[in-house]
Amino acid sequence: MNGTAYGALLDAVRGVHWPARRHVGGGLPGAHPSTLRGSSSEFSEYRVYRQGDDPRRVDWRLLARSDRAYIRVATDRAVLPTTIVLDTSASMAFPVVTRTKWTLAQEIAVGLAAVAHAGGDAVGCVLRDERGGVCVLPPRSRRDAVNEIARVVAAADPDGDAALTPMLALARTPRLAIVTDLLGDADALLRAARARIAAGGDVHLVHAIAREEIDPPARTILAEDPEAPIVQRMLNERTRREYDEAFGAWRAEMARQWRAAGAAYVEIMTDEPAAHAVRRIAEPR
Repeated sequence: MNGTAYGALLDAVRGVHWPARRHVGGGLPGAHPSTLRGSSSEFSEYRVYRQGDDPRRVDWRLLARSDRAYIRVATDRAVLPTTIVLDTSASMAFPVVTRTKWTLAQEIAVGLAAVAHAGGDAVGCVLRDERGGVCVLPPRSRRDAVNEIARVVAAADPDGDAALTPMLALARTPRLAIVTDLLGDADALLRAARARIAAGGDVHLVHAIAREEIDPPARTILAEDPEAPIVQRMLNERTRREYDEAFGAWRAEMARQWRAAGAAYVEIMTDEPAAHAVRRIAEPR
């Protein structure tokens, strides 16, 4: 299976741009503002000529008018290598009958990869594959990069309770997009993300929520943790109110903590079209 399985999604996200949230530290020419200032065509400002500056950058017309030598400073553009880190733990397969959370997470991962690639950025992916091993696709800008990511994402199967945090160490790109439901090592993941952000990284947290988690069935049910089946709880009218309050408070706290850390945090629901979610992640209002 390759990118053609996501053809409608890829068509829908065509033209979406994913700008860097801060200036990129140099690198190859690309679409994002760089921390470097040079002689590119994108004019930024004038600066008084200093000894050692390239005389070719002197604005001679301004010199004739002001009798002072100024050079034109331009903001260079750089690429922003990007890695999609996809959570494949068992809770991502909820609800077990439809697995809508996992389907949406797969589409988000492929959609974001396509948007980054279309912008000229090398893009890769880190996840656990269908055999439970770690799969690392290094960031690439070649034509079939998105198809390769789509094949790996489509073949993955959410299972187990392996921690997601170690995956971040395998993603060495300046920009990370983490697609997860945060129902695992959330505290460790946040600490690792803070360290990446403090080092100048650009981190996006995509929080996947199933509609059934927000609005569970009205009947009495036995809820079971898919990653720890021994953890069970009966949900009835009384305990559901407690659940609603606790789950809502937890989601709000996750959003607060990740945004306070400097990450871009977006919550997505399984009843939101994937293309719309990708646009919200890449182009937040």
